[in-house]
This record gives sequence, structure tokens and C-alpha cells, in this order.
Amino acid sequence: MTAAPALPPLPPGWEWTELEKIGFIYSGGTPSTSDTENFDGNIPWITPADLSGYNEKYISRGKRNITQKGLATSSATLIPSGSVLFSSRAPIGYVAIASNEFSTNQGFKSIKPRENILSDYVYYYLKSIKQLVESQSSGTTFLEISKSRFSKLPFPLPPTLADQQHIVDKIEELFSRLDAAEAALRRARANLKRYRQAVLQAAVTGELTREWREAHRGQIEPADALLQRIRAERARTGKPAVPAPNAANLPSLPDGWEWASLDEITLKIGDVDHRMPKPADSNIPYISTKDFFGSNEIKFENAKKISKEDYSQLTRKIKPEKNDILLSRYGTVGEIRKVETDAIFQVSYSIAIIKTLPFSVLVDYLVFCLRSSEVQKQIKKFTRATAQPDLGLSHIRELNVPLPPETEQIIINNLLDQVNSSIEKIEITIIDNLQRIFHLRQSILQRAFSGQLLTFPTREEPAP
Repeated sequence: MTAAPALPPLPPGWEWTELEKIGFIYSGGTPSTSDTENFDGNIPWITPADLSGYNEKYISRGKRNITQKGLATSSATLIPSGSVLFSSRAPIGYVAIASNEFSTNQGFKSIKPRENILSDYVYYYLKSIKQLVESQSSGTTFLEISKSRFSKLPFPLPPTLADQQHIVDKIEELFSRLDAAEAALRRARANLKRYRQAVLQAAVTGELTREWREAHRGQIEPADALLQRIRAERARTGKPAVPAPNAANLPSLPDGWEWASLDEITLKIGDVDHRMPKPADSNIPYISTKDFFGSNEIKFENAKKISKEDYSQLTRKIKPEKNDILLSRYGTVGEIRKVETDAIFQVSYSIAIIKTLPFSVLVDYLVFCLRSSEVQKQIKKFTRATAQPDLGLSHIRELNVPLPPETEQIIINNLLDQVNSSIEKIEITIIDNLQRIFHLRQSILQRAFSGQLLTFPTREEPAP
């Protein structure tokens, strides 16, 4: 917690006041979950989690309702319609206006503005001060601002009610334009994702290289020859033979292609022991899916670090090495990454390690193939739908992969590299513009509450 920053100057007629002076501030409470009579009532009761991903200004209900008994036993208060709800912990900064009477848990500080203060004006102001609130918060497990500190937060009060309304109208006019631009960018990004998947699907079904294949008919070594080399390499390393999948139950492939199980064309598929190593002061990253970024990236710098002893124990079973493929198998299932580094690291048991054979062309093709809808549909089918979705190692080994001839894999890899390079450039531009829109919103709010959006004088009496 840091000292409150010095307040910037306001236009003539404005004044700095405090939140407790512009309305009544409410806290919340949680009924006992052991008493079922506290719930299933008709009083909306919300927690900050209910506002995760919620972007509307007004809210009318949460995920749970409580009874009058639950309200009383939790020492919570019925918050009036028109109150502005502000999440004050875990996390800080969600804001909404109550469309009707509400109750909340302890994760909110809510304010019912006085009659001469617009709820909409308070709503946008609270959206603008997340960093200020965090600087006045404290806590070890999570940050939280107390009611006393929240009550003393500064509030810029314009001289008239009309000024408040004009500021709200101007914010919403500008935000409306940004909303339209953001929606267009997100549509473009979604279209890129669909296009990428369509190209991958065309690649692994042979459509992408159909013209090339027809132009080289009779000159291409079939995939069966590659399978023979793969089997020979597996036998050389002492790996047992794996039966080929029953192609009669699988979609037809172009001439010269073969179906193969993932187990059949790799060296090993496994994961580490299912235990969680403790964080340590070391430089050995312990990667989980939260360290997967973009389409291809693994961010090692912010990953959890583990001790040399834990690393040594975890690597007895399997360890990731350059040219291995990582497949997420718990929670977020089906994310694929190729290991591009020789650096030492270990992965969580939520990630399967696929040890590839020394065929560099095949490794890159497998990365593309595992990301294709052809294989992702199988992954989805095999994923057990529980509170924590998971994909078993045996099912990963059973994944059926369409295998082109080796020379055709080279063509496919080159074409997909070109397409992905173009897509990534466009996507970077979209992400940059989305970030720019975010900063523009903050800039608009900053200008709004320093009086820079007012463009006309008002003649109403100043707000008392």
C-alpha cells in the first residue's frame, strides 16, 4: 500500500471531494453454505466471479439468489437499485450498476449516489481508478481495499448535474466508436483463426497439395516407404512394433498417403510424476499451459522455477528436449508446442511429452497435423468431460494421423510456414490495435474526470 498520489488540478467550479460524501457505501456478506435455507430465495447475490467477463453497464442478477434469512445471517445489506457495485478484492476493479435491489458478498464496496449525483458518472469514474484503488489496498493472498479507505478515495465533482450528464454522454459516444472498431478487429481475428484452421485441414487431407501431387504423379515415394524407415528406427532403439490403425474405419486419403497412430510414428509419449514440486530459487523453469502464449510460443522467463533435486527426480521418467512436441492434456486440452530450445526445463504433468523420431520434416508436419481439426476432433472425443477435463496418455497414443509421403510433407510444411507467417503478421497488427483501443479508453476516462470533455457552459446551480 502506498501513499495516495497528489490530486491534479480541476477546472474552475469543480471540487475534489470523497466517495463517502457523494453517497452511502455498503459492504456485503456471505450466508452460511451449510444451511440450505439461506439460498434459493429471490434476492440476487453476487460475487466478483459473477462479473468475470461481464462487460455490460447494468446488471440484474447473479449466479445465485439468497433468502431474507440468508441476508440477515450474513450481516449483508439489501443494496438499492441504482447503486454502483465495485469489486474490492479478488480481483479489484469490476464495476456495474444494479438494475434492481441486490446483495453481494464481502468482495464488493457498493455506493448508492445522492440524488444530485449520477450513477452513470460514478460508474465511469470507478472504472478509471483501478490502479489508484490497488495502491490503497493491502493483503498477502490477494489485495483488498477496506471500507474506510474506499470511503476516503477522491472524487472529482463537476459544478452541475448537467455537466455530469454531458461527460457521461461524451464518454459513451466515444466508447461507442471504439466498441465498433474493437468488434471489427475481433471479427477479423476470429476469421484469421478460421482461415488458419481451414488451411490446416486442407493440408492434412491432401487438398492443399493436390495440384502439386498431380503434377508429380509417378515421381513421389509413397508414405509406406517412410513408415518402413520409421519402423526400422523404432526397432533400432528397442521399441516394440505398433499395429497400424484400421483404415477401413477412417476417411479416405490421397494415393500414396497412409493412416498411422501417433504411437506408431513417435519414440515415446509420456508425462512426469503427478506431484507438484515446490517453487525454488533456481533457473530451472517448470512449464504449465499458463506459459503457452500465442500459437507457438512458450514463455520461460515468468514460469515457476524448481530445484535441481526436483528436476532430477522428475526427469527419471521423461524430460522435454529439443524437437519434442508438448500437448496439453489437463484443463486446457489440445494446445500444441514444439520444443525449439536446448535449455533445461521440465513440464507439468498437465502436459504430455511426445518424443519424436529423427526425421525433422516429420516433426514439423506432426505439429501442424496435431493442430488440425482432423486430429483436434479426436482429442475432443477422447477428452473426459469433468470439472478438470483431461486426455489420457493411452488416447493420445491412439490418435490417428494422416501421413503424406516425405517429399509432400516438405511442400506442406513450406506452404503452411508461408501462410502462418502472413497470418501472424496480420494478427500482431490486430493485437496492437486492440491494445491501442484499450489505452484510448483509459485516456478518454482520464480526460473526462479532469474536465477536458466538457465543451459547453451550464447555467444550473452547482451541486451542493
